[in-house]
Amino acid sequence: MSVWLAILLGLVQGVTEFIPVSSSGHLAVLEQLFPVSCTEQQLMFFNVLLHLGTLVAICVVCREDIVKMAKGGMRLLQGQMDFSVFGDPLIPPTRQLLCIALGTVPLLVVLLLSGRIAPLFAMPGFIGVAMIGNGFLLFVCDRMIRPGNKGPRTISPVDGLWIGLAQACAVLPGLSTLAVSLAAALSRGCTRKYALRFCLLLSIPAVAGSLIVSLVRCVSSGIQWSLLPAFLAGFAVAAVVGIFAIRLLIRLMQRGRFGHLCTYCWIVGALTILISVIF
Repeated sequence: MSVWLAILLGLVQGVTEFIPVSSSGHLAVLEQLFPVSCTEQQLMFFNVLLHLGTLVAICVVCREDIVKMAKGGMRLLQGQMDFSVFGDPLIPPTRQLLCIALGTVPLLVVLLLSGRIAPLFAMPGFIGVAMIGNGFLLFVCDRMIRPGNKGPRTISPVDGLWIGLAQACAVLPGLSTLAVSLAAALSRGCTRKYALRFCLLLSIPAVAGSLIVSLVRCVSSGIQWSLLPAFLAGFAVAAVVGIFAIRLLIRLMQRGRFGHLCTYCWIVGALTILISVIF
């Protein structure tokens, strides 16, 4: 793999991970179209680094929330439990931490099914159909779901579990994890601003868990160190571009404008299906 191809894929990952048009779908299609001169295990390792880059971007943007939740978690471990986290909370970060923990539980089931899902990443036709479905989901978020007023003080454990279930369903290539979880958060009455904030935080344990599993598999199969400079270039681009993409998404959420993204998903999905038929 050339450095330029790694940079291109890092750019695509950084943008599409947070602009909810499915990063997995875009990467899978590009890796089918462009010659990637490395083994399947090396490609998996590269994808792990790309997702690690976007995880770094989330941690940079959400660092204040992460620090507050870490302090709340430490209080729980020290036995300073505030039962108001399940009522009218005095410590929103702890309440938020518990909701995220519940939302992460459904992903444990997904890990058991990862072997059956993996072949779908090599099926452009399926990816195209899923991307069209993702476009309709964004359309619903933009036009049909009216945001509520829930925030860190009023989000409930049931809300966290519901959003987590939605996130677990979005592991299919072509579906955007962020789009699906945003739709779930908005449907539970979260404000637009807080829906995005909670979904980004919820994605941290999900991405970190999948990265650890994938990294163990990659290391056990061997790493071709000569490709590491290209891989690190892709990682760096994904991290930097990801930070700017999150900032852009925050503006889109504040304005409630997903219309152009819907059209984009429909067009790219249709082209992907066409490519799968021709080739």
